[in-house]
Amino acid sequence: KLENELFEAVKHNHFKLFYQIQVNHLQQPIGAEALIRWLHPQKGIITPVEFIPYAEESGLILAIGSWVIETACQQLKQWQTHPATKALTISINVSSKQFRQPEFIDQVIDTINKYDINPSRLKMELTESLLLDDIGNTIVQMHALGKLGIQFSLDDFGTGYSSLQYLKKLPLYQLKIDRSFVGDLITDKSDQSIVKTIISMAESLGFSVIAEGVETIEQQQFLQREGCLHYQGYLFGKPVPIKEFEQLVNDIQAQNQSKTAGLKLNNSA
Repeated sequence: KLENELFEAVKHNHFKLFYQIQVNHLQQPIGAEALIRWLHPQKGIITPVEFIPYAEESGLILAIGSWVIETACQQLKQWQTHPATKALTISINVSSKQFRQPEFIDQVIDTINKYDINPSRLKMELTESLLLDDIGNTIVQMHALGKLGIQFSLDDFGTGYSSLQYLKKLPLYQLKIDRSFVGDLITDKSDQSIVKTIISMAESLGFSVIAEGVETIEQQQFLQREGCLHYQGYLFGKPVPIKEFEQLVNDIQAQNQSKTAGLKLNNSA
């Protein structure tokens, strides 16, 4: 029944992207992760955890993934015309089925050209399982997209079975520390060791690193001390519709400008 309803949702476009803010160590907005929501006519908002597995099994993930890329690029086009948002990136999750389509690269190129966006503002989040299957073709696909300027973030890093041998061959931009290592970061010595190792590995390989699931200032401070300077989590904002996201960005930037003005005033005094 859910698969039939999902087919109807794809047919009638019953989806919406929510955006969760990503910030740097100075609390400045640097981008957002786009997270899909199914707007079910009876059940209300359904999160991807509940329907993406069915989309994968049925093959509907291809149509859904295509819609996500189209919508994200359309949003980037709008952001390019505003000073407050023109430097922001949008991260999208790409499934293995979608990524392995022979026509995937052409689809991405066509969408980028259609909206005339800066490809470096589009970030694709890939999972470890995607990288391990057919690694040769994955590397080829990633290099082809990387030449366009698209950035790659390795999602949920440390939760799967990444081969370090292949990690160095991939044109990755970023490693993403999974929330499962962040939740108990302040009290769990094992989580602390894992997080330190991931940050150190990213630094040695020349990758950026971002932590998701950051909910307390203590977690953020620990991550910053260890060299992780990008964060995502409820401490900074929940996934919200685009208007609420843009208001959040404006509010943060206004606060930062106010702090800067206050510092200048104190220094001059």
